[in-house]
Amino acid sequence: MAEDGNQPVGSVGGALDVIRRHPRALYGFTLRVSALTAVLGCAIVAGGFAETWDTFEAVRDYADTNIANEDSYVAYADGGLPPLVRAGAVVSLLLLVLALLVLSVLHSAYAVGDAHARRDGGPLATRELWRRTRGRLPAALVVNALTGLAVAATVLAALMWWDLVERGKVPGVEPTPLHGTATPQYTLVGWVLPIAVGCLGPLLYFRLSLATAETVLEGRSPFASLHRSWVLTRRARRRVLGLGTLVTAAAVLVFTLARYAAAPLAHYAGLGMLWLSDDNVWITGVLVRILPTAVALLLLPPLVMPLVCAVFARLHGELRAREEAGRAAETAASPTAGRPTGGTR
Repeated sequence: MAEDGNQPVGSVGGALDVIRRHPRALYGFTLRVSALTAVLGCAIVAGGFAETWDTFEAVRDYADTNIANEDSYVAYADGGLPPLVRAGAVVSLLLLVLALLVLSVLHSAYAVGDAHARRDGGPLATRELWRRTRGRLPAALVVNALTGLAVAATVLAALMWWDLVERGKVPGVEPTPLHGTATPQYTLVGWVLPIAVGCLGPLLYFRLSLATAETVLEGRSPFASLHRSWVLTRRARRRVLGLGTLVTAAAVLVFTLARYAAAPLAHYAGLGMLWLSDDNVWITGVLVRILPTAVALLLLPPLVMPLVCAVFARLHGELRAREEAGRAAETAASPTAGRPTGGTR
């Protein structure tokens, strides 16, 4: 079956139309989730700084002592780095769990909203939207966790392969020496192959992106929903790739612009941390470095996620409708359609 080249644009328009029809329920719900995400995210980061406060004080004391004695020193030496790495790992894990929860909630809510709009169910209240969403939220969490693990596995495999090539662990492939010319083997195996494997991650995510809507609307188990998403997108690969690339590009663009826009805030946040920490440049440097990225990430749910979630919810509904129409057409064209199946008279 040929695919319409304008379908991605049409799907985006249909998704935005659903948001326009139920702005108070869908976008109002998104704003509430975004506000709660900001509070929890800031609390997690603040907790990380509070946990490592004494470690940063020890790092400053160590550096000040060496500077006073006119000795050379290495930043975060004398056992200062491992506690910071452990705290950073815990904070990163908690933030990933928070991101997983936000993705699951928003994808589920927009799937419910799109299905409601397709049935022309009339006005939709935020409370009703949440009531329909929360029952299948655990299954949606499992679906998104499994999808994330699958995508992470492909990206990790690409990074591990690239690292093996760079360390000269792949037989027959030598890393390019400094100021040297890369060999064709190194270019192919050390760069082209890892990039190709890494690109499988986004493609895999696009193919599994309908699983949340499937488990929320149809009540399927997480594994069955992932399989259904794979089946539904099988005959619309180009369309799924186009829509996925479009919304991903929008997310990357918004993230990049928000990060640059938030950069000036790092100066004022740094001044506040210097005052709070009694001029500890080490903890201040960490805050200044992570602040633009943190602000950009917190802006993604209210600015980009409505488009992303609405597009994938609309795509799920359209592909299911096309599948049902195909089945109906096959049934109507069947030679046995409409014939009696026999039996006693």
